[in-house]
Amino acid sequence: MSRTFDDLVAEADAVDVSGWDFSWLEGRATEERPSWGYRRLMGERLAAASAGLDVQTGGGEVLAGAATYPPTMVATESWPPNIARATALLHPRGVVVVADPDEPPLPFADGAFDLVTSRHPATVWWGEIARVLRPGGTYFAQHVGPETVFELIEFFLGPLPDELRRKRHPDEETAEARAAGLEILDVRMEHLRMEFFDVGAVVYFLRKVIWTVPGFTVDAYRERLRDLHGLIEAEGPFVAHSCRTLIEARKPVTARS
Repeated sequence: MSRTFDDLVAEADAVDVSGWDFSWLEGRATEERPSWGYRRLMGERLAAASAGLDVQTGGGEVLAGAATYPPTMVATESWPPNIARATALLHPRGVVVVADPDEPPLPFADGAFDLVTSRHPATVWWGEIARVLRPGGTYFAQHVGPETVFELIEFFLGPLPDELRRKRHPDEETAEARAAGLEILDVRMEHLRMEFFDVGAVVYFLRKVIWTVPGFTVDAYRERLRDLHGLIEAEGPFVAHSCRTLIEARKPVTARS
């Protein structure tokens, strides 16, 4: 027997969304993964580094997947529930978790790290990344690319302007990185299929990925959620597409100040 709209929404509205673990969505939503395998590549770079910084680490789940850390390993995070989760997960492995507001300046000295990593940062402060990197150090990250889940966003917010469609485009991000004094070593972009099998999965996703529909609450969007429930019941999974960018940049040995 199919579950009612009210049951699905109430369940998803009550579940804990702290951390960056999406296992609650198993069987309820799917998303293709990029071909490059960010976690593996990140782990290889961490194993070769002497001092690493993971920016906006979330609950530490991705960083925790690395087999080896450099002798100095630090992670930053701003959201209190994630700070607590990351601390519990990473401190036993010697990683220092620093509470940081995700805005300049990073609380570290110039040239403190030879590797800075980040997976899906909300904002990329290129000048700060360049500042805390040592000459010859690298930034290695997977970013959320342009027009990610726009099908879902526009379902709730209506058509979005072109300037938002260009936001986070790799052409713009690489230009900003170069302007901060970094050299681009690699950049790749892929579009990936997502499917939401019930309205509860959408509620959970929007509560967790809070920048998708800013200010989202069930009460504020109940009628639109009801429309979405009816659409899924009639036509099957709601299909959207994510975009991911892999980017690697280096601070030149003779970097300008």
